[in-house]
Amino acid sequence: MKLNKYIDHTLLKQDATEKQINCLLSEAREYDFASVCVNPTWVEYVKKGLEGTDIRVCTVVGFPLGATTSAVKAFETQEAIKHGADEIDMVINVGALESGKLALVESDIRAVVEASGDKLVKVIIEACLLTDQEKVVACQLAQKAGADFVKTSTGFSTGGATVADVRLMRETVGPDMGVKAAGGARSYVDALAFVEAGATRIGTSAGVAILKGELTDGDY
Repeated sequence: MKLNKYIDHTLLKQDATEKQINCLLSEAREYDFASVCVNPTWVEYVKKGLEGTDIRVCTVVGFPLGATTSAVKAFETQEAIKHGADEIDMVINVGALESGKLALVESDIRAVVEASGDKLVKVIIEACLLTDQEKVVACQLAQKAGADFVKTSTGFSTGGATVADVRLMRETVGPDMGVKAAGGARSYVDALAFVEAGATRIGTSAGVAILKGELTDGDY
């Protein structure tokens, strides 16, 4: 197993500098990660920085709260793709889910899926805020709306991925949909545990340390 190709090498902090993005790109090239995940303002820059590689450009939509309108999320998606994004990680409307407004949650996801064309869409359910039943429902709605992946977390709320959440999400969506564990992978052992539980991607800022067998203490 090539663990490097499970990793979305991530920098989503609001104060990320060009120097830090350049370091992210250099590391991605050296370790040949699956993607580089950045905020939308960096997409075009990162696309140019990854020319000549098969490393994908991932960005976030409705991030980190998921509380923008569906039309705004769809527009964000179109803008990101126009500037070179290959993958879109969108945040669901968590408040709508917890209010039982399931049709709104589904249509919100679908708006991004339709705006994405043939690009990959990952749906962040923010599992740390949900009951197990809500996690199941969120995954089912993402599946119904045509998304490609479900993803545990933004890394900006009260917690990141857990092995239990990844396992539950995999059981819910079955074998054909992607599951991304984000936040919580701080060692090679952690990363393997997520993969064994059913993750097909791991979102982390600690990809280099993980592959080196080092332990990190970052939040994402």
